[in-house]
Amino acid sequence: MSQNNYNPEYIKSLFNQMSGSYERMNYITSFGFSIRWRRQLIKELKPTPEKVEVIDLMTGIGEMWGVIKRNFPQAKLSALDYSDEMIKRAEHRNQTEYKGEVDLLHQNVLVSSLPSEHYDYVTCAFGLKTFNEEQIQILAKEVERILKPNGQFAFIEVSEPNNSILKFFYGFYLGSIVPVLGALLLGGINEYKMLWRYTNKFKDVTKSAQCFESVGLHVKKHSYFFGCATGFSGYKKLI
Repeated sequence: MSQNNYNPEYIKSLFNQMSGSYERMNYITSFGFSIRWRRQLIKELKPTPEKVEVIDLMTGIGEMWGVIKRNFPQAKLSALDYSDEMIKRAEHRNQTEYKGEVDLLHQNVLVSSLPSEHYDYVTCAFGLKTFNEEQIQILAKEVERILKPNGQFAFIEVSEPNNSILKFFYGFYLGSIVPVLGALLLGGINEYKMLWRYTNKFKDVTKSAQCFESVGLHVKKHSYFFGCATGFSGYKKLI
């Protein structure tokens, strides 16, 4: 993987091209588990009936919003993404399903204008793999900055399973079958091949969790369906 593949403008272009099929393909690539994994992810956070500030990073077209709203019904929800086309589709969902109540932010999460110590909860589903380790370190610092003391966070990403047999078949599926399905929907095969390359390079959340720990956050790792997805959650310690 070239470092140019981690350039934010390249990533933006990649997701702009995939925006029309990404939700369906995310479902297909996870054998339908992506919906369940989002539900499991939100369960890593302690629910509250109180009014809280929640932000969903790398929100895509807002696939995470439903589980957030169900678990935090009084939440003021914000969502951030850098892709122009993803934001357009997210705004359509916002207007048609959420009465325009989601505060949508079209920004790069690594250099955002998000206020410090403002959010009670930070979530992110399937947005880590397109960052290199240096960028994840920056992301960790940003999450630590925007969280209130005792604020909580939860991240999840598609990963390489530990089981060698499952790893082989899952890798073949993501690396060979999914790009063909993507070509049928997109008319091009390279975009979804790139997603597999990112996943293959990313491996799992181990290094990401270490980055979050290094900025002083309390972190706990999680594994879903034999490691086909991994995640971590935690909180910002009181000073």
